[in-house]
Amino acid sequence: MLNGVGGRTIAEAKERMTYHEALAWGRYIDRYGSLHIGRRLEAGSAMVALQTYRLGGGLAELLDFMPHEQRRGVSLERAIEQWR
Repeated sequence: MLNGVGGRTIAEAKERMTYHEALAWGRYIDRYGSLHIGRRLEAGSAMVALQTYRLGGGLAELLDFMPHEQRRGVSLERAIEQWR
């Protein structure tokens, strides 16, 4: 499991973790992102790439540099650009 959180296996975590603790972890993940180290590294490098791209005058979003993340809907500005 996640660094020993709840137990070494999913079965142990289900036995040991309370419902309220699972909700707290869910809120943490919603607020701070994935606990997966690869995704966190991807997010950090995407932030650097975004800032570098914007210094050159480019218009992009953070998710443009994160190939493993999924978009959740489309912003109004992005939709207008796509419809033109």
